[in-house]
Amino acid sequence: MKRSENILLLGLGGVGRYLARRLSFDGHSVTVIETDRELIQAAESELDARLVRGDALDFNCWEAVRARDMDYLIAVTDDDAVNILAARIADTYGIPQKIARVRSMRIWEEDAPISAEDLKIDLVIRPAELAAQEIARLLMMRSGNVVLDIGDGSLQVVATHISSGGLLANKRVQDIAEDKSLQLRIVCVARGIETLIPNGAFVIRPDDHVYLMTTRADIPRIMRLAGIKDSVRQRLLIVGGGNIGTRTAELLEERYPVRLLERDEVRAEELSYKLKRTQCLNGDGSNGETLLNAGLLRMDTIITATGDNETNIMSAVLAKHIIATRSAGGQVSKSIVCVNRQEYVTLATAMGADIAVSAKVLAGNRILRYIRRGHVLSVAHLHGCDAEVVELLADKESPITKARLADLGLLQGQLMIGAVFRDGRWWVATGETRIAAGERVVCICTSPHLRDLQQLFLK
Repeated sequence: MKRSENILLLGLGGVGRYLARRLSFDGHSVTVIETDRELIQAAESELDARLVRGDALDFNCWEAVRARDMDYLIAVTDDDAVNILAARIADTYGIPQKIARVRSMRIWEEDAPISAEDLKIDLVIRPAELAAQEIARLLMMRSGNVVLDIGDGSLQVVATHISSGGLLANKRVQDIAEDKSLQLRIVCVARGIETLIPNGAFVIRPDDHVYLMTTRADIPRIMRLAGIKDSVRQRLLIVGGGNIGTRTAELLEERYPVRLLERDEVRAEELSYKLKRTQCLNGDGSNGETLLNAGLLRMDTIITATGDNETNIMSAVLAKHIIATRSAGGQVSKSIVCVNRQEYVTLATAMGADIAVSAKVLAGNRILRYIRRGHVLSVAHLHGCDAEVVELLADKESPITKARLADLGLLQGQLMIGAVFRDGRWWVATGETRIAAGERVVCICTSPHLRDLQQLFLK
Protein backbone atom coordinates (compact mmCIF):
# COMPACT_ATOMS: atom_id res chain seq x y z
CA MET A 1 0.00 0.00 0.00
CA LYS A 2 1.32 3.41 -0.88
CA ARG A 3 1.93 5.91 1.89
CA SER A 4 -0.80 8.29 2.95
CA GLU A 5 -0.47 11.62 1.19
CA ASN A 6 -0.28 15.09 2.70
CA ILE A 7 -3.07 17.31 1.42
CA LEU A 8 -3.43 21.06 1.88
CA LEU A 9 -7.09 22.05 1.57
CA LEU A 10 -8.15 25.69 1.24
CA GLY A 11 -11.74 26.40 2.23
CA LEU A 12 -14.21 24.66 4.54
CA GLY A 13 -17.37 25.44 2.60
CA GLY A 14 -19.58 22.67 1.26
CA VAL A 15 -17.01 21.08 -1.05
CA GLY A 16 -14.13 21.57 1.38
CA ARG A 17 -15.91 20.01 4.33
CA TYR A 18 -17.08 17.07 2.22
CA LEU A 19 -13.54 16.50 0.94
CA ALA A 20 -11.91 16.81 4.36
CA ARG A 21 -14.19 14.08 5.70
CA ARG A 22 -13.68 11.72 2.74
CA LEU A 23 -9.92 12.22 2.51
CA SER A 24 -9.53 11.54 6.23
CA PHE A 25 -11.54 8.34 5.81
CA ASP A 26 -9.07 7.35 3.08
CA GLY A 27 -6.19 7.72 5.55
CA HIS A 28 -4.66 10.90 4.12
CA SER A 29 -3.16 13.60 6.31
CA VAL A 30 -5.33 16.67 5.73
CA THR A 31 -4.50 20.25 6.69
CA VAL A 32 -7.20 22.89 6.19
CA ILE A 33 -6.76 26.66 6.01
CA GLU A 34 -10.00 28.60 6.57
CA THR A 35 -10.67 32.24 7.44
CA ASP A 36 -14.10 31.76 9.00
CA ARG A 37 -13.89 31.01 12.74
CA GLU A 38 -17.45 29.61 12.86
CA LEU A 39 -16.76 27.09 10.08
CA ILE A 40 -13.67 25.89 11.93
CA GLN A 41 -15.54 25.54 15.22
CA ALA A 42 -18.33 23.58 13.54
CA ALA A 43 -15.81 21.24 11.88
CA GLU A 44 -13.61 20.57 14.91
CA SER A 45 -15.86 17.88 16.36
CA GLU A 46 -16.38 15.92 13.14
CA LEU A 47 -13.22 16.16 11.04
CA ASP A 48 -10.01 14.20 11.58
CA ALA A 49 -7.92 17.01 10.09
CA ARG A 50 -5.61 19.77 11.19
CA LEU A 51 -7.64 23.00 11.08
CA VAL A 52 -5.80 26.30 10.77
CA ARG A 53 -7.51 29.70 10.88
CA GLY A 54 -5.76 32.01 8.48
CA ASP A 55 -5.58 33.68 5.09
CA ALA A 56 -5.13 31.29 2.15
CA LEU A 57 -2.82 33.85 0.50
CA ASP A 58 -0.69 34.59 3.55
CA PHE A 59 2.84 33.25 2.99
CA ASN A 60 3.39 32.98 6.75
CA CYS A 61 0.39 30.67 6.93
CA TRP A 62 1.83 28.48 4.17
CA GLU A 63 5.11 28.28 6.04
CA ALA A 64 3.31 27.39 9.28
CA VAL A 65 1.56 24.41 7.66
CA ARG A 66 4.83 23.21 6.05
CA ALA A 67 3.59 23.62 2.48
CA ARG A 68 6.79 22.11 1.06
CA ASP A 69 5.80 18.74 2.54
CA MET A 70 2.42 18.66 0.78
CA ASP A 71 1.57 16.30 -2.09
CA TYR A 72 -1.65 18.04 -3.15
CA LEU A 73 -3.15 21.49 -2.98
CA ILE A 74 -6.96 21.58 -3.23
CA ALA A 75 -8.24 25.16 -3.43
CA VAL A 76 -12.04 25.22 -3.15
CA THR A 77 -12.75 28.58 -1.54
CA ASP A 78 -15.67 30.64 -2.87
CA ASP A 79 -13.25 33.09 -4.54
CA ASP A 80 -11.91 32.09 -7.98
CA ALA A 81 -9.04 34.57 -7.74
CA VAL A 82 -7.89 33.09 -4.43
CA ASN A 83 -8.01 29.54 -5.82
CA ILE A 84 -6.08 30.49 -8.96
CA LEU A 85 -3.38 32.44 -7.10
CA ALA A 86 -3.11 29.64 -4.53
CA ALA A 87 -2.17 27.23 -7.32
CA ARG A 88 0.68 29.54 -8.38
CA ILE A 89 1.87 29.81 -4.79
CA ALA A 90 1.70 26.03 -4.38
CA ASP A 91 3.86 25.63 -7.48
CA THR A 92 6.57 27.83 -5.96
CA TYR A 93 6.52 25.59 -2.87
CA GLY A 94 6.99 22.53 -5.05
CA ILE A 95 3.59 20.95 -4.38
CA PRO A 96 3.29 18.40 -7.23
CA GLN A 97 -0.50 18.40 -7.81
CA LYS A 98 -2.71 21.49 -7.79
CA ILE A 99 -6.52 21.34 -7.93
CA ALA A 100 -8.62 24.50 -8.04
CA ARG A 101 -12.31 25.31 -8.27
CA VAL A 102 -12.79 27.93 -10.97
CA ARG A 103 -16.28 29.04 -11.99
CA SER A 104 -15.99 32.34 -13.87
CA MET A 105 -12.63 32.66 -15.61
CA ARG A 106 -13.02 30.38 -18.66
CA ILE A 107 -9.50 28.94 -18.60
CA TRP A 108 -10.74 25.55 -19.85
CA GLU A 109 -11.67 26.85 -23.31
CA GLU A 110 -9.29 26.05 -26.15
CA ASP A 111 -8.97 29.68 -27.26
CA ALA A 112 -8.52 31.11 -23.75
CA PRO A 113 -5.57 33.56 -23.62
CA ILE A 114 -4.46 31.97 -20.33
CA SER A 115 -4.82 28.24 -19.81
CA ALA A 116 -5.00 26.09 -16.69
CA GLU A 117 -1.50 24.88 -17.54
CA ASP A 118 -0.25 28.49 -17.58
CA LEU A 119 -1.72 28.95 -14.12
CA LYS A 120 -0.10 25.71 -12.84
CA ILE A 121 -3.50 24.07 -12.24
CA ASP A 122 -3.53 20.32 -12.87
CA LEU A 123 -7.28 19.85 -12.42
CA VAL A 124 -9.95 22.55 -12.82
CA ILE A 125 -13.19 21.90 -10.93
CA ARG A 126 -16.42 23.43 -12.25
CA PRO A 127 -19.33 22.37 -10.00
CA ALA A 128 -22.12 23.83 -12.15
CA GLU A 129 -20.77 22.14 -15.27
CA LEU A 130 -20.48 18.81 -13.46
CA ALA A 131 -24.08 19.10 -12.23
CA ALA A 132 -25.42 20.03 -15.66
CA GLN A 133 -23.50 17.20 -17.33
CA GLU A 134 -24.81 14.74 -14.76
CA ILE A 135 -28.42 15.85 -15.24
CA ALA A 136 -28.02 15.53 -19.01
CA ARG A 137 -26.49 12.08 -18.60
CA LEU A 138 -29.31 10.92 -16.38
CA LEU A 139 -31.96 12.14 -18.80
CA MET A 140 -30.32 10.57 -21.83
CA MET A 141 -30.14 7.17 -20.15
CA ARG A 142 -33.02 4.75 -20.43
CA SER A 143 -36.21 6.19 -18.90
CA GLY A 144 -34.32 8.39 -16.45
CA ASN A 145 -34.40 5.62 -13.83
CA VAL A 146 -30.93 4.26 -14.60
CA VAL A 147 -28.78 6.45 -12.38
CA LEU A 148 -25.37 4.86 -12.83
CA ASP A 149 -23.28 2.98 -15.39
CA ILE A 150 -20.52 0.90 -13.78
CA GLY A 151 -18.16 -1.85 -14.80
CA ASP A 152 -17.46 -0.31 -18.22
CA GLY A 153 -21.22 0.05 -18.76
CA SER A 154 -21.96 -3.66 -18.38
CA LEU A 155 -23.64 -3.09 -15.01
CA GLN A 156 -26.28 -0.51 -14.24
CA VAL A 157 -27.97 0.77 -11.11
CA VAL A 158 -31.70 1.48 -11.44
CA ALA A 159 -33.57 3.66 -8.95
CA THR A 160 -37.27 3.29 -8.28
CA HIS A 161 -39.82 4.48 -5.75
CA ILE A 162 -41.84 1.68 -4.16
CA SER A 163 -45.61 2.19 -4.17
CA SER A 164 -47.98 0.39 -1.82
CA GLY A 165 -49.24 -1.81 -4.65
CA GLY A 166 -45.85 -2.42 -6.25
CA LEU A 167 -44.53 -5.92 -6.86
CA LEU A 168 -41.53 -5.34 -4.57
CA ALA A 169 -43.49 -3.85 -1.64
CA ASN A 170 -43.36 -5.78 1.65
CA LYS A 171 -40.99 -8.43 0.25
CA ARG A 172 -37.73 -9.65 1.77
CA VAL A 173 -34.58 -9.06 -0.24
CA GLN A 174 -33.71 -12.77 -0.20
CA ASP A 175 -37.15 -13.65 -1.63
CA ILE A 176 -36.68 -11.19 -4.49
CA ALA A 177 -33.26 -12.70 -5.22
CA GLU A 178 -34.62 -16.25 -5.49
CA ASP A 179 -35.16 -15.90 -9.25
CA LYS A 180 -31.79 -17.26 -10.42
CA SER A 181 -32.54 -16.36 -14.04
CA LEU A 182 -32.06 -12.69 -13.15
CA GLN A 183 -28.76 -10.99 -12.38
CA LEU A 184 -30.21 -8.71 -9.71
CA ARG A 185 -29.14 -7.30 -6.36
CA ILE A 186 -30.85 -4.67 -4.22
CA VAL A 187 -27.83 -2.64 -3.18
CA CYS A 188 -29.22 0.36 -1.33
CA VAL A 189 -32.45 1.73 0.12
CA ALA A 190 -33.22 5.34 1.01
CA ARG A 191 -35.88 5.27 3.73
CA GLY A 192 -36.85 8.73 4.85
CA ILE A 193 -33.52 10.45 5.45
CA GLU A 194 -31.75 7.17 6.27
CA THR A 195 -29.45 5.32 3.87
CA LEU A 196 -29.56 1.54 4.36
CA ILE A 197 -27.53 -1.27 2.80
CA PRO A 198 -29.94 -4.24 2.99
CA ASN A 199 -29.18 -7.85 3.94
CA GLY A 200 -31.28 -10.85 2.94
CA ALA A 201 -33.78 -10.43 5.78
CA PHE A 202 -34.41 -6.75 4.95
CA VAL A 203 -38.05 -6.01 4.03
CA ILE A 204 -38.81 -3.46 1.30
CA ARG A 205 -41.54 -1.08 2.44
CA PRO A 206 -43.88 1.22 0.53
CA ASP A 207 -42.35 4.69 -0.02
CA ASP A 208 -38.80 3.27 0.04
CA HIS A 209 -36.48 4.56 -2.69
CA VAL A 210 -34.71 1.42 -3.89
CA TYR A 211 -31.53 1.00 -5.96
CA LEU A 212 -31.24 -2.21 -7.99
CA MET A 213 -27.97 -3.41 -9.55
CA THR A 214 -28.26 -5.56 -12.64
CA THR A 215 -26.57 -6.33 -15.93
CA ARG A 216 -27.41 -4.24 -18.98
CA ALA A 217 -29.00 -7.28 -20.64
CA ASP A 218 -31.43 -7.74 -17.74
CA ILE A 219 -32.52 -4.08 -17.60
CA PRO A 220 -35.83 -4.59 -19.53
CA ARG A 221 -36.96 -7.44 -17.25
CA ILE A 222 -35.90 -5.60 -14.10
CA MET A 223 -37.84 -2.52 -15.19
CA ARG A 224 -40.95 -4.63 -15.74
CA LEU A 225 -40.49 -6.30 -12.35
CA ALA A 226 -40.12 -2.95 -10.61
CA GLY A 227 -43.01 -1.40 -12.53
CA ILE A 228 -40.79 1.19 -14.23
CA LYS A 229 -42.17 2.59 -17.46
CA ASP A 230 -39.76 3.14 -20.32
CA SER A 231 -40.21 6.69 -21.56
CA VAL A 232 -38.85 7.72 -24.92
CA ARG A 233 -39.87 11.35 -25.22
CA GLN A 234 -38.59 13.93 -22.76
CA ARG A 235 -40.39 17.28 -22.48
CA LEU A 236 -38.44 19.28 -19.92
CA LEU A 237 -39.27 22.17 -17.62
CA ILE A 238 -36.25 23.74 -15.93
CA VAL A 239 -36.94 26.03 -12.97
CA GLY A 240 -34.07 28.46 -12.50
CA GLY A 241 -31.86 30.16 -15.06
CA GLY A 242 -28.62 30.21 -13.09
CA ASN A 243 -25.42 28.46 -14.12
CA ILE A 244 -26.78 24.92 -13.69
CA GLY A 245 -30.18 25.55 -15.25
CA THR A 246 -28.76 27.44 -18.22
CA ARG A 247 -26.03 24.91 -18.93
CA THR A 248 -28.49 22.03 -18.64
CA ALA A 249 -30.71 23.71 -21.22
CA GLU A 250 -27.71 24.19 -23.54
CA LEU A 251 -26.82 20.52 -23.31
CA LEU A 252 -30.36 19.25 -23.93
CA GLU A 253 -32.15 21.75 -26.17
CA GLU A 254 -30.96 20.12 -29.39
CA ARG A 255 -32.33 16.77 -28.24
CA TYR A 256 -35.53 17.56 -26.32
CA PRO A 257 -38.23 20.28 -26.13
CA VAL A 258 -37.07 22.49 -23.22
CA ARG A 259 -38.79 25.29 -21.32
CA LEU A 260 -36.93 27.34 -18.75
CA LEU A 261 -38.68 29.35 -16.04
CA GLU A 262 -36.64 32.20 -14.55
CA ARG A 263 -37.86 34.51 -11.79
CA ASP A 264 -35.75 37.54 -12.75
CA GLU A 265 -37.25 39.32 -15.75
CA VAL A 266 -33.96 40.75 -17.04
CA ARG A 267 -32.20 37.39 -16.75
CA ALA A 268 -35.09 35.63 -18.51
CA GLU A 269 -34.82 38.06 -21.42
CA GLU A 270 -31.04 37.54 -21.63
CA LEU A 271 -31.52 33.78 -21.75
CA SER A 272 -34.11 34.04 -24.50
CA TYR A 273 -31.31 35.33 -26.76
CA LYS A 274 -28.59 33.02 -25.45
CA LEU A 275 -30.58 29.75 -25.67
CA LYS A 276 -31.52 29.23 -29.30
CA ARG A 277 -34.02 26.37 -28.94
CA THR A 278 -35.19 26.76 -25.34
CA GLN A 279 -38.42 28.61 -24.62
CA CYS A 280 -37.57 31.03 -21.81
CA LEU A 281 -40.37 32.25 -19.54
CA ASN A 282 -40.42 34.78 -16.71
CA GLY A 283 -42.07 33.60 -13.49
CA ASP A 284 -41.76 32.17 -10.00
CA GLY A 285 -41.31 28.40 -10.09
CA SER A 286 -42.50 28.05 -6.49
CA ASN A 287 -45.98 29.29 -7.49
CA GLY A 288 -48.46 26.62 -8.58
CA GLU A 289 -50.32 28.80 -11.10
CA THR A 290 -47.04 29.86 -12.68
CA LEU A 291 -46.02 26.21 -13.09
CA LEU A 292 -49.36 25.42 -14.72
CA ASN A 293 -49.04 28.37 -17.08
CA ALA A 294 -45.55 27.13 -17.99
CA GLY A 295 -47.13 23.88 -19.22
CA LEU A 296 -46.35 21.66 -16.23
CA LEU A 297 -49.08 19.13 -17.02
CA ARG A 298 -47.52 18.44 -20.41
CA MET A 299 -44.00 17.87 -19.07
CA ASP A 300 -42.22 14.56 -18.60
CA THR A 301 -39.46 15.88 -16.32
CA ILE A 302 -39.13 18.93 -14.10
CA ILE A 303 -35.65 20.08 -13.07
CA THR A 304 -35.43 22.57 -10.20
CA ALA A 305 -32.13 24.42 -10.35
CA THR A 306 -32.49 27.75 -8.60
CA GLY A 307 -29.80 28.91 -6.22
CA ASP A 308 -31.90 28.06 -3.16
CA ASN A 309 -32.09 24.52 -1.72
CA GLU A 310 -35.48 24.91 -0.09
CA THR A 311 -37.04 26.46 -3.19
CA ASN A 312 -35.77 23.61 -5.36
CA ILE A 313 -37.15 20.93 -3.05
CA MET A 314 -40.52 22.58 -2.47
CA SER A 315 -40.99 23.47 -6.16
CA ALA A 316 -40.44 19.81 -7.10
CA VAL A 317 -42.83 18.61 -4.39
CA LEU A 318 -45.44 21.17 -5.48
CA ALA A 319 -45.07 20.21 -9.14
CA LYS A 320 -45.53 16.50 -8.45
CA HIS A 321 -48.57 17.23 -6.26
CA ILE A 322 -50.17 19.33 -8.99
CA ILE A 323 -49.54 16.63 -11.60
CA ALA A 324 -50.91 13.90 -9.34
CA THR A 325 -54.12 15.81 -8.61
CA ARG A 326 -54.80 17.60 -11.89
CA SER A 327 -53.37 15.47 -14.69
CA ALA A 328 -56.32 13.84 -16.48
CA GLY A 329 -54.17 11.07 -17.93
CA GLY A 330 -52.63 10.12 -14.59
CA GLN A 331 -49.24 11.26 -15.89
CA VAL A 332 -46.29 10.71 -13.58
CA SER A 333 -43.45 13.15 -14.22
CA LYS A 334 -39.88 12.68 -13.04
CA SER A 335 -38.30 15.33 -10.85
CA ILE A 336 -34.61 16.17 -10.56
CA VAL A 337 -33.70 18.49 -7.71
CA CYS A 338 -30.42 20.40 -7.40
CA VAL A 339 -29.22 20.92 -3.83
CA ASN A 340 -26.02 22.40 -2.44
CA ARG A 341 -26.08 21.11 1.12
CA GLN A 342 -25.18 17.43 1.31
CA GLU A 343 -27.70 16.73 4.07
CA TYR A 344 -30.49 17.93 1.76
CA VAL A 345 -29.79 15.17 -0.76
CA THR A 346 -31.58 12.49 1.26
CA LEU A 347 -34.21 15.00 2.42
CA ALA A 348 -35.16 15.79 -1.18
CA THR A 349 -35.57 12.11 -1.99
CA ALA A 350 -37.58 11.51 1.19
CA MET A 351 -39.96 14.30 0.16
CA GLY A 352 -40.65 12.71 -3.21
CA ALA A 353 -37.93 13.84 -5.60
CA ASP A 354 -36.87 11.07 -7.98
CA ILE A 355 -33.24 12.20 -8.14
CA ALA A 356 -31.32 14.73 -6.05
CA VAL A 357 -28.13 16.11 -7.59
CA SER A 358 -25.55 17.99 -5.54
CA ALA A 359 -22.98 20.05 -7.43
CA LYS A 360 -20.76 20.06 -4.35
CA VAL A 361 -20.85 16.28 -3.99
CA LEU A 362 -20.13 15.87 -7.71
CA ALA A 363 -17.20 18.28 -7.44
CA GLY A 364 -15.87 16.51 -4.36
CA ASN A 365 -16.10 13.10 -6.01
CA ARG A 366 -14.35 14.35 -9.13
CA ILE A 367 -11.44 15.43 -6.93
CA LEU A 368 -11.46 12.14 -5.02
CA ARG A 369 -11.28 10.16 -8.27
CA TYR A 370 -8.27 12.22 -9.29
CA ILE A 371 -6.44 11.57 -6.02
CA ARG A 372 -7.24 7.90 -5.46
CA ARG A 373 -4.85 5.38 -6.94
CA GLY A 374 -4.01 1.69 -6.88
CA HIS A 375 -6.69 -0.82 -5.99
CA VAL A 376 -9.51 1.79 -6.09
CA LEU A 377 -10.50 1.91 -9.77
CA SER A 378 -13.52 4.21 -9.53
CA VAL A 379 -15.92 5.80 -7.06
CA ALA A 380 -19.38 7.19 -7.80
CA HIS A 381 -22.04 8.64 -5.54
CA LEU A 382 -25.60 7.30 -5.56
CA HIS A 383 -27.90 10.27 -6.09
CA GLY A 384 -30.55 10.58 -3.41
CA CYS A 385 -28.71 8.78 -0.61
CA ASP A 386 -25.47 8.84 1.33
CA ALA A 387 -23.80 5.89 -0.36
CA GLU A 388 -20.90 5.21 -2.72
CA VAL A 389 -20.46 2.68 -5.51
CA VAL A 390 -16.79 1.66 -5.61
CA GLU A 391 -14.86 -0.53 -8.03
CA LEU A 392 -11.77 -2.12 -6.45
CA LEU A 393 -9.07 -4.69 -7.13
CA ALA A 394 -8.56 -7.42 -4.54
CA ASP A 395 -4.99 -7.69 -3.27
CA LYS A 396 -3.43 -11.12 -2.85
CA GLU A 397 -4.15 -12.43 0.67
CA SER A 398 -6.47 -9.51 1.43
CA PRO A 399 -9.35 -10.19 3.86
CA ILE A 400 -11.94 -10.22 1.07
CA THR A 401 -10.27 -13.31 -0.48
CA LYS A 402 -10.27 -15.40 2.71
CA ALA A 403 -13.79 -16.87 2.62
CA ARG A 404 -17.23 -16.81 1.05
CA LEU A 405 -18.97 -13.44 1.33
CA ALA A 406 -21.56 -14.97 3.67
CA ASP A 407 -18.78 -16.00 6.07
CA LEU A 408 -16.80 -12.76 6.14
CA GLY A 409 -18.91 -10.92 8.70
CA LEU A 410 -19.18 -7.76 6.63
CA LEU A 411 -20.55 -4.64 8.30
CA GLN A 412 -24.29 -5.34 8.13
CA GLY A 413 -26.24 -2.34 6.89
CA GLN A 414 -23.07 -0.44 5.94
CA LEU A 415 -21.45 -2.20 2.98
CA MET A 416 -22.16 -4.84 0.36
CA ILE A 417 -20.28 -6.67 -2.38
CA GLY A 418 -22.38 -6.12 -5.51
CA ALA A 419 -20.67 -7.84 -8.44
CA VAL A 420 -17.40 -9.45 -9.56
CA PHE A 421 -15.76 -9.50 -13.01
CA ARG A 422 -14.97 -13.12 -13.86
CA ASP A 423 -14.53 -15.11 -17.09
CA GLY A 424 -14.90 -12.01 -19.23
CA ARG A 425 -18.20 -10.77 -17.77
CA TRP A 426 -19.76 -9.28 -14.65
CA TRP A 427 -21.60 -11.55 -12.21
CA VAL A 428 -23.90 -10.24 -9.49
CA ALA A 429 -22.50 -11.49 -6.17
CA THR A 430 -24.30 -13.76 -3.70
CA GLY A 431 -23.45 -15.08 -0.26
CA GLU A 432 -21.78 -18.07 -1.94
CA THR A 433 -19.41 -15.90 -3.97
CA ARG A 434 -15.72 -16.01 -3.08
CA ILE A 435 -13.48 -13.22 -4.38
CA ALA A 436 -10.11 -14.19 -5.82
CA ALA A 437 -6.95 -12.08 -5.78
CA GLY A 438 -6.73 -9.67 -8.71
CA GLU A 439 -10.46 -9.69 -9.47
CA ARG A 440 -12.36 -6.47 -10.12
CA VAL A 441 -15.22 -6.04 -7.67
CA VAL A 442 -18.07 -3.53 -7.48
CA CYS A 443 -19.08 -2.69 -3.92
CA ILE A 444 -21.61 -0.42 -2.25
CA CYS A 445 -21.12 1.24 1.11
CA THR A 446 -22.47 4.10 3.14
CA SER A 447 -20.15 7.08 2.73
CA PRO A 448 -18.64 7.05 6.27
CA HIS A 449 -17.50 3.41 5.78
CA LEU A 450 -15.54 3.80 2.55
CA ARG A 451 -12.27 3.36 4.40
CA ASP A 452 -13.55 0.17 6.09
CA LEU A 453 -14.43 -1.18 2.66
CA GLN A 454 -10.99 -0.39 1.26
CA GLN A 455 -9.30 -2.25 4.12
CA LEU A 456 -11.04 -5.45 3.04
CA PHE A 457 -9.19 -5.30 -0.28
CA LEU A 458 -5.71 -4.56 1.07
CA LYS A 459 -3.13 -7.11 2.12
